[in-house]
Amino acid sequence: MFHFISAIGWLFLQPLGLAAILIAVSLVTAFFGWRRLSMMAGGLSFLVLFLSAWTTLGALLLGPLEDRFQKPDPVPERVHGIVVLGGGLEGSINSARGGHELNASGDRFVEAAILARRFPQAKILISGGQGAVFLNGEGDADTAPRLLTALGVDPDRLILENRSRDTYENAAFSREMVQPAAGETWLLVTSAFHMPRAVGVFRKAGFPVMPWPVDYKTAGNEKPGFAEDNALDSLRNVTVGIREWIGLAAYRIAGRTDAFLPAPEASLD
Repeated sequence: MFHFISAIGWLFLQPLGLAAILIAVSLVTAFFGWRRLSMMAGGLSFLVLFLSAWTTLGALLLGPLEDRFQKPDPVPERVHGIVVLGGGLEGSINSARGGHELNASGDRFVEAAILARRFPQAKILISGGQGAVFLNGEGDADTAPRLLTALGVDPDRLILENRSRDTYENAAFSREMVQPAAGETWLLVTSAFHMPRAVGVFRKAGFPVMPWPVDYKTAGNEKPGFAEDNALDSLRNVTVGIREWIGLAAYRIAGRTDAFLPAPEASLD
């Protein structure tokens, strides 16, 4: 139910969805002759689109999330396993065409192949089922073996968790499958903006992981002002940023994490 409600709610909270609702309100109120309300809704719609597409709002939302966790320094000499969270593959396209098309978060799987070579004894756990509510497709854990074996990863090293639909289930089902022992080192690979929520959920699930953030969307030095990126990328960053901050709040309220914005272990009180 949590997964379904979040999917429905997000249709109306993302910038394009919100702008569309405001435009609809503007048209309806104009039809009934409520001019002031119509102009207000239309103006708000323009403001939402302007801030999302032509300013650095997206980078400012994502920056604090991406800077929250860094790759370990020094890098551990021995890694027992690598958990790669799904979300980097085009499920509907891969289901139809049988390939392994990457999306904007495909760095997760590129990095998985690199880490597999760097730590040849480590198991590779791919966690990700079909999480979309309105679009049928193939889960990342079903597609990933085609990609990773093509990149030279021994299929015997792969552990495939294809039931999870969200980050909470990623952690719960992954822990259930591998039963990590005390003292083992498991890396967690996901997008940098998603790492705080992912770490919080894995901690709550009792699965200690070492963050290995990838797939950065910002340079980290953006200031308030007009975006230097193209409008579509800026809009995408705002969409991702709003979704992640809402996700952090929702997970904390639901008790899926112990902190609103999980911090590195050294920063914990």
